[in-house]
Amino acid sequence: MNNGILIIAHAPLASALCQAVLHVFPDCRADVAAFDVEPGVAPEVSLVGARRALSQIGAPQTLVLADVFGATPCNVAQKLVDGLTSRLVAGVNLPMLLRAVTYRHESLDTLVTRAIVGGTQGVMQVAITAPQNQARKHHGQGHDDNQQ
Repeated sequence: MNNGILIIAHAPLASALCQAVLHVFPDCRADVAAFDVEPGVAPEVSLVGARRALSQIGAPQTLVLADVFGATPCNVAQKLVDGLTSRLVAGVNLPMLLRAVTYRHESLDTLVTRAIVGGTQGVMQVAITAPQNQARKHHGQGHDDNQQ
């Protein structure tokens, strides 16, 4: 059986990340849920909603992904997880989430490691000197330069 994945983040980030992962993996709908923490809502109220979202997953173990360590969504998630059947990772991004969904069938400990690695490897500086971004070279009159 697959592990569940619950995304808890500032609204509308959790829902947006969930929609993005369902776009790539439409078959994971039963394993992934999102809870958006709305501005101005008391943490206790958010905790009730997060518990409801967690219960809808129905997996025996769950990885909870929060957006920012120390912010309200992460603080709510800390009260939600027990360290045994659920674990919390802060700093969620789409590469992390895609990696977690890909390996949701593995043990919870392995899933935590894979999610963190996926999230960190997904952050990189991208070169701007790719061939499609370079200006075309002119080779003189009559030369056909249609190939790249």
